Amino acid sequence: MSHIFHYPHRFPLEGGGSLPELTIAYDVFGEPNARGDNYVWVCHALTANSDVADWWPHTLDSGRFIDSGRYCVVCANILASCYGTTGPLSEDPTTGQPWYDRFPPVTVRDIVAAHRLLALHLGISRVQMLVGSSIGGFQCVEWAVQEPAFARHLVLIATGAKASPWVTALNASQRMAIETDATWGQPSPQAALQGMGTARSIALLSYRGGKAYCKTQAEPPDETALFDRRADSYQRYQGQKLQRRFNAYSYYRLTQAIDSHDVGRGRGGVEAALGRICSKTLVVAITSDILFPPDEHQQLAAMIPGARMATITSDFGHDGFLVEHDQLNDIIQQFINS
Repeated sequence: MSHIFHYPHRFPLEGGGSLPELTIAYDVFGEPNARGDNYVWVCHALTANSDVADWWPHTLDSGRFIDSGRYCVVCANILASCYGTTGPLSEDPTTGQPWYDRFPPVTVRDIVAAHRLLALHLGISRVQMLVGSSIGGFQCVEWAVQEPAFARHLVLIATGAKASPWVTALNASQRMAIETDATWGQPSPQAALQGMGTARSIALLSYRGGKAYCKTQAEPPDETALFDRRADSYQRYQGQKLQRRFNAYSYYRLTQAIDSHDVGRGRGGVEAALGRICSKTLVVAITSDILFPPDEHQQLAAMIPGARMATITSDFGHDGFLVEHDQLNDIIQQFINS
């Protein structure tokens, strides 16, 4: 069920400045038990929302690893998004107009700070599991370092302790694509949607990788068309699909938030920061993930005290966490029950 939390106070930002107030959209699935110890907090990825069932199928179902009949599952839309939490389309109370491109850059630490305000509002001081993938995993790592006692179990999927130069380069190329749109900077929710569609097509290359494209977008054996290729149509379709549901100013700011991620910043480095984590931790890699390769997950797991590592076998790259439902469920269930 969807809810709105309004924080009517100044919200300071890590990069300087502040937001005059804060609104957070969140969903709750299931009910807390009498002891209040069955909470699961899900941190969503880049363009997802707080409705876990909408973007992560076969996870809330009976018998699955975040079964809403067993757990009380909370997911909050992230800062700078366009699905209910304060972002570029929100009204700036000082002007009465939407922020658009004036919305300040935010970091993963800012996103987690907002989550923590919501948890305090909900009276949740500890969760059974904190789980996230991609930028959702960034949030989980940061939260576990900021508040080591918050999560009994920590599940980090297809993610890392900091944004690599490779990840940042991909994000920079996406922002360059948005900036080439002639409508970029206009005070409109429709601004730069074409550029964002191109940015999305760039991102998909890193989400899926060559194996997935060759598996799903290959031409039929008897194809005679010279230029009308399935992969071309797929890229354009995915760009248009995002244009219908997302906003370019939010997309731009969220890719910057990804780039900001470095759990070791100001804490003596990554290893020192990860050494603070005391949750029972599972790190899950995907064999064909070119965005966050398995060897980086091995390094992440090695720096978190007592962490375990598991690997999903998939040809679908980074998106494997959305596709390989049964493998992921088995891995996490085994971890939780061990």
